Amino acid sequence: MKITRIDPDERWSEATIFNGVIYYTSVPANLINDAYEQTRSTLSEIDKILARANSDKTRILDATIFIADKADFPAMNRAWDEWVVKDKAPVRCTVQSGLMNDKYKVEIKIVAAVNV
Repeated sequence: MKITRIDPDERWSEATIFNGVIYYTSVPANLINDAYEQTRSTLSEIDKILARANSDKTRILDATIFIADKADFPAMNRAWDEWVVKDKAPVRCTVQSGLMNDKYKVEIKIVAAVNV
């Protein structure tokens, strides 16, 4: 079976697609704002990559959210709740973690089905 790599680079690919499933990790494009705005930015990046892969947020199967500070959990949840499609929410877990860029407040990893 074919593996499709979206925007491959030397170190990583933007996303990969295999067997009708897309794998992607999103970080905020906007690093200036608070956790709410960074989460919104990260979710917007997810929307963009899913569209490129012929998918959308209703087809997300699994999401892992990494937050640097657990005090940001309510702000992250507020942005998530505004974005996620009711009755189509994926399995989700949230982990407090030191993120590799000190400006990141959130990072989100998703696995989603691609439309065939």
